[in-house]
Amino acid sequence: MSFLKKRDQPALPLADAVLAPPRLTAPHPKAKASRAIHFSGYEREGKDFYATPPAVTEALLQHVKFRAPVWEPCCGDGAMSKVLIAHGYDVTSSDIADRGYGQGGIDFLATHKMPAGCAAIVTNPPYGDTGTQKGQARSPAALLTFLRHALHLTDSVQGQLALLVRLQWIAGQRAAEIMSAAPFSAVIVLTHRIRWFNMDERTNHAQHHHAWVVFDHAHPKGAPPAMLYA
Repeated sequence: MSFLKKRDQPALPLADAVLAPPRLTAPHPKAKASRAIHFSGYEREGKDFYATPPAVTEALLQHVKFRAPVWEPCCGDGAMSKVLIAHGYDVTSSDIADRGYGQGGIDFLATHKMPAGCAAIVTNPPYGDTGTQKGQARSPAALLTFLRHALHLTDSVQGQLALLVRLQWIAGQRAAEIMSAAPFSAVIVLTHRIRWFNMDERTNHAQHHHAWVVFDHAHPKGAPPAMLYA
């Protein structure tokens, strides 16, 4: 398996990413009675793709220094990778889909080792906490599978891992069990809710708070994680 490294990309401005406005979907006939609390009314992007605004990655880098080149395995259009590169990191970028950046067609869950030279994973995993929309394969269990695999890969190189998750996900029993047994080194709470879309004056913030969960296989065993804010 080969990976394409993206270097010397122009830095992004430290502002919200701008995406083409998604189309509004027709209201679901049962929406008032049973819709999920986070249902936005917008058609979901293919393979759950939402570019991460640059400020979100900047918030992580305020608190965490990665010791080695970074792998972004859900790179999308390169939103996170470009910020990491602007901060001086060598970044290997891949995605299961080809969005014109990095190497497409790489299924993270099917990989068996880290890309050559990489010892850190930084990404926004493509999983939420329900499967309310057609075509979604999203659940807390799916994100836990992603976390287990990422921990296994980074353990093999005694590296680091940073995942962007919904803040309430950390409170789940299964998530707590895994993180308590793993080298959980920090949680970075984002005090401002993420704006995933730019629709000018109609732009709203997300309904959920997010946080970075950071794991470091060099973290002293038994030491509690740091609680940080950005």
